[in-house]
Amino acid sequence: MEQVDAVVIGAGVVGLAVGRALALAGREVMVLESANAIGTGTSSRNSEVIHAGIYYPAGSLKARLCVQGKGLLYAYCTERGVAHQRMGKLIVATRPEQVPTLDGIVAKAAANGVHDLQKLSAAQARALEPALACEAALLSPSTGVVDSHGLMLALQGDLENAGGLLALLSPVQGIGLQQGTATHPIRVITQDGTELACRTLVNAAGLNAVALARGMQGLAQDLLPSAHFAKGNYFTLAGKAPFSRLIYPVPEAAGLGVHLTLDLGGQAKFGPDVQWVDDPADLQVDPRRGDAFYDEVRRYWPDLQDGALQPGYAGMRPKISGPHEAAADFMIQGPAEHGVPGLVNLLGIESPGLTSSLAIAAEVCARLA
Repeated sequence: MEQVDAVVIGAGVVGLAVGRALALAGREVMVLESANAIGTGTSSRNSEVIHAGIYYPAGSLKARLCVQGKGLLYAYCTERGVAHQRMGKLIVATRPEQVPTLDGIVAKAAANGVHDLQKLSAAQARALEPALACEAALLSPSTGVVDSHGLMLALQGDLENAGGLLALLSPVQGIGLQQGTATHPIRVITQDGTELACRTLVNAAGLNAVALARGMQGLAQDLLPSAHFAKGNYFTLAGKAPFSRLIYPVPEAAGLGVHLTLDLGGQAKFGPDVQWVDDPADLQVDPRRGDAFYDEVRRYWPDLQDGALQPGYAGMRPKISGPHEAAADFMIQGPAEHGVPGLVNLLGIESPGLTSSLAIAAEVCARLA
């Protein structure tokens, strides 16, 4: 049986960030990835937005790690030459009764340490985005977008330059947690029969993280949440969008509404919506779901033409709260929570996981220390 100091399961953006942080701290690290490339799951099927940290409940891990992560991510992308753009976002009230909600958003953001929101009149918003229809808006200047694959390649490079190893096509079949005096008490068995004994194990398996944790021999099952999967469908715009910033409607009870986001080339996409599914591999976009997008988008962009939206792609959120429950916070379970030395489970790491990735890595290292 091979011994390795630390094993990270999952080579998405969070797993790579954790592996990099451990390697830079002088640990011997191996990152195991079941697919044939890095970041093929949730990390590659999202809107690539660098979130400001506005909406999350005050004091939550999502709020704290998003705000911390945003600063770390912008600095890292600048230092490492990862393509990104701080293009800003407008949160728009499209009906008069929504306008007071903007003040509540400003207060919620301030409680999270986000103090740069600017309230705009309809005329001020249209001066920035002439195609926009709204009653008022908020400008979030620190919202941006990032080349998520370029980010993951940079993290992989740092991991490997610090002596870490990445093993692709290495799905994990079993994990045993042996309490006692062994120096490497955690045993990881991959599908090809390889056995690794390690001192530290970080479960960053994304969509499979809850199932992996539930399969760990020696971990108390009552501490673990249930896994749920929420598909997010995106529709792309035929032609060029008349916007230079991201456009988000004011959040309402049903969710955050249909967003307009831009990639680094200026191509617009709309979404994601929320479609609860049983199978996390269900990534086909049903073209009929686009019908509901038109009315939503025309509230802030009335000139959207019929037939302009085309099925794009779908992503999958690894949820640990169900369809009729309040959205769960990130769940970072370390030795203080479950009593197993050297083990950290990262569960329910959905948005803003990309923005928070470097901060999550620092949090994991702190909990292991």
